[in-house]
Amino acid sequence: MDARTAAFIAANACESKLAQSTVVLDVASVTVLAEYFVFAGGESAAQVKAIANAVDQALGAHDFKRKSIEGMSEARWVLLDYGSVIVHVLQEKERSFYKIEQFWNHALIVDRQEWVEE
Repeated sequence: MDARTAAFIAANACESKLAQSTVVLDVASVTVLAEYFVFAGGESAAQVKAIANAVDQALGAHDFKRKSIEGMSEARWVLLDYGSVIVHVLQEKERSFYKIEQFWNHALIVDRQEWVEE
């Protein structure tokens, strides 16, 4: 599976758990860390964990294996690293404080219509 498809699957998994403001960024031209970043917000630690688990299950079902996960115990900011795709699931308080998406503002935002499943 290519990174773009994996990012879209991850974004839709986030949406399936009612994540807020899910964003997919094409970062391939601005970093060697990954090809895509997915950002999603949750209202609580429980929701952040549910979103992260949904992403892991969805990508795992397509044999896209996670390399590492950070932050699951506190679930304020969970980072799931799949190599070419990195998923950030943050509680809204952390998301607004760190403004990590603004740090990557020179990356291409993938239009929601390209990845959303109705």
